[in-house]
This record gives sequence, C-alpha cells and structure tokens, in this order.
Amino acid sequence: MSQPYPDKYDRQLIQAFASLESPSEIQNFLRDLLTTKELKEAANRFRIATLLWQGDKSYLEISQECHTSTTTVTRVNDWLRHHKHQGYATILKRLHPKT
Repeated sequence: MSQPYPDKYDRQLIQAFASLESPSEIQNFLRDLLTTKELKEAANRFRIATLLWQGDKSYLEISQECHTSTTTVTRVNDWLRHHKHQGYATILKRLHPKT
C-alpha cells in the first residue's frame, strides 16, 4: 500500500529545497542527496518533459534523443498533462512560456 504524499519526511525535504538561496546551493544539495545515476535520470526526465512541452517531436523521436523507452516518455507526458499537481507544467511555463 502506498503512503500518502507528502508525509512528514517529504515535507522536511521540500522545506530543505525551499530554504536554498542560489543555483550553486541547489547544485551542491542535489549532489549530496542523490547518486550520479539518480541525478542523470532526473535530469533526463526533465529533458523529456521540456521536449514534450515544446511539442515539435514525436514520442519516438524524444525516446531516441533521450536514450529511453517510449513508455518513459508516455509516463512523463502523463505527469506533465494529466496529474493535478502540475509540477512540470509550473516550471516549464516559467522557463519556456508559449507565445
């Protein structure tokens, strides 16, 4: 059975991120928190979300460019477009506003 999100420890991690004051601090915290493989996977998922947001490539093209499966592209798209939290969309609207 899955646990509710966010729980006490999730909120502590969220608060830790919120307290960071610069890209350098975020970079250092992420590097301490995650393995190189975990960082690369997170960065690749964000890259997938960005390519989906830009909307000019197919799932197959994105999967080939990002060296991942079309299943992963589909999952990222589901979180980008259909989940209530809209975390990807919030940041992508700021970084890549559609004109």
